[in-house]
Amino acid sequence: MLSGLVIVDKPQGWTSHDVVAKMRRLAGTRKVGHAGTLDPMATGVLVLGINRATRLLTYIVGTSKTYTTTIRLGQSTITDDAEGELTTTNSTSEVTEEQLFAGVAELTGEIQQVPSSVSAIKVNGERSYARVRAGEEVKLAARPVTIERFEVHSWQRREISGAQIIELDATVECSSGTYIRALARDLGEKLGVGGHLTELRRTAVGPYRIDQAQTLEEAAGQLQVLDISVAARALMPVRELSEEETTELSFGRRIAATGQAHSAEQPVAAFGPDGTLVALLEDPGAAGKHAKAILVFAAAGEQQPSAAEAKEKK
Repeated sequence: MLSGLVIVDKPQGWTSHDVVAKMRRLAGTRKVGHAGTLDPMATGVLVLGINRATRLLTYIVGTSKTYTTTIRLGQSTITDDAEGELTTTNSTSEVTEEQLFAGVAELTGEIQQVPSSVSAIKVNGERSYARVRAGEEVKLAARPVTIERFEVHSWQRREISGAQIIELDATVECSSGTYIRALARDLGEKLGVGGHLTELRRTAVGPYRIDQAQTLEEAAGQLQVLDISVAARALMPVRELSEEETTELSFGRRIAATGQAHSAEQPVAAFGPDGTLVALLEDPGAAGKHAKAILVFAAAGEQQPSAAEAKEKK
């Protein structure tokens, strides 16, 4: 059974769901999922899981992301990106370089960010963007995000329809849940001229990089699947198992804890002597305690339930 991750370079204009549907046909299986959406206007890294590897996706969603982006200051849109209707235009002629970089600095580090109202966040069970399209005014609550890096590579002034705007190219490294178009909007608001996103390319999701990605055309010719053991080793802390520990875990039994704690949300990947992924473990990290499997993989490559899952089924 084909199983692993596929790192796709998503084309512009495709939704994440479109890419999943295409991959289901290419991989010949319905069991395909993605590790976090990418807007239709954006391109770049979209991590897909096939069959057993879909169980890894929940641990990939929360990893940091890296983007290259172009931001236009002086114009605002209803969607905070280039796909939305233009709402305001303001001259940026009085915005200085010092003010520009001060605004970038204020949006770096731990910040409170209000997501775009046309995001996929649910409000009373309905997507925010659906409410906006229906004519409803939606105001979402601010949430904490971390901007590890907001580096401006270049910026220039241009004139559009008689008004001077600023376009800047930047790289953003950020925590999961960050909206880059909201970052563009907020930079424009700080400078008093408005702003929106005109280009966005995701270059990394956690340890998975754009140089590993293949286009859908390339995947149709020869699908490149990252083995689940290789994918887990890149994603998580690693524990090497003995033959005895491998056998114990294969039957859903606990093994001795190590000196380092790992939670169920951030588990350790346990590998057998042959390098195969055996299980994901929750480890209390204390002497005399036991590590237990959150998810167990059979030596033959088939997924086995953990002890907790087996108990639930009885």
